[in-house]
Amino acid sequence: MTRHKRRKIKSMIKCLLAAVLPAGAAACLRGAVFIRSAVSDETKGELNSISIASASLEDISSESVSRLVREDELFAGKTILSEGYGIMDESDEPGELLSLPSPLDMDCPYPGEKPYPAVWNAGGDVIRTTYGEYIGSSFFSIEGGGQVNNKTDIPNDRLMKESRCLPNFTVPDTDEPLVLLYHTHTTESFEPFVRENYDSSFNYRTTDCTKNVVMVGDAIQAELEAQGIGVIHATEIHDYPSYNGSYSRSRETVTALMEKYPSIKVVLDIHRDAIGGENCAYQPYITVDGKEAAQIMIISGCDDGTLGMPDYMQNFHFACTLQKQLEADNSGFTRPVLFDYRHYNQDLTNGSLLIEVGSHGNTLEQVQYAGQLLGKSLGKLLNSMKR
Repeated sequence: MTRHKRRKIKSMIKCLLAAVLPAGAAACLRGAVFIRSAVSDETKGELNSISIASASLEDISSESVSRLVREDELFAGKTILSEGYGIMDESDEPGELLSLPSPLDMDCPYPGEKPYPAVWNAGGDVIRTTYGEYIGSSFFSIEGGGQVNNKTDIPNDRLMKESRCLPNFTVPDTDEPLVLLYHTHTTESFEPFVRENYDSSFNYRTTDCTKNVVMVGDAIQAELEAQGIGVIHATEIHDYPSYNGSYSRSRETVTALMEKYPSIKVVLDIHRDAIGGENCAYQPYITVDGKEAAQIMIISGCDDGTLGMPDYMQNFHFACTLQKQLEADNSGFTRPVLFDYRHYNQDLTNGSLLIEVGSHGNTLEQVQYAGQLLGKSLGKLLNSMKR
């Protein structure tokens, strides 16, 4: 065969491939669409059967159906992944945590009427511990990480279905504030450093904003803002000189700020727990990247019909989504979500939660680091939900 004929044959083959390949690709694409459609139809039937079976449950049908429809549309290719429901994180992975000064080195220009102690006395024992998985009839695991401690009459299997629901709010891509941090019990404070005994003469409350939960809020705010999330941090003291009426006063603060900044989607009341017994205080912590962080607990309130929170389950959806993100980023960081008959001003938005960052037995640096981890994970979640 001459060189000319070989060239001619090669040319004919190239032309043939140029004509056949696009047609083959189109046929494959149509086949993929057909398969996806078949899967979608089957899935749709299963999902519809689930939604019909659960329709008799109070408060579950609308949100469950809403979630199932979104998942059905995803299977059918009718929605794009960046539609604002947090199905896939398309943002860049957050960088390293910020380098913050130690709370021990911070000075408050106005420490207030109840300063942080300068001299410490020895009292009961500080018990260092790490809470793992809980076992008991009130606990169940969340798909994706974490647990729920159900203290209500709502069956666990119903809450497990609800825990799969996505948050009931979308997050716009905006420079306006999206998160409001505040503190109903602003003066709640912590241990100065790791030691064997706590000071029984100190009630672990101080008006020094560098040694109470305001400092934790500052750490959360710093990490959120580093990811481009706008934050309003209310640092007003609501529990001193009078502890009674704290929630009424903090409600006034939140209501005024929400009116001023209608872009706010997430409202977090940052506290610390008080885990202890007779002559002991617990210090729940984990180690992340060689540094100790206090374990945290989300509280999502439930309404028994007397608390004026008809949309309480929407907060629960957000609580579970946040819990999954926190556990995905740092396994063991959270204690189970407490789902109980509590109000805590959670009727104001469908993104309202109370978060206990550590306990009075935790140290200042442990809770500051926990605040940073919380802020980083929350920012990652909110950025993934941006429309």
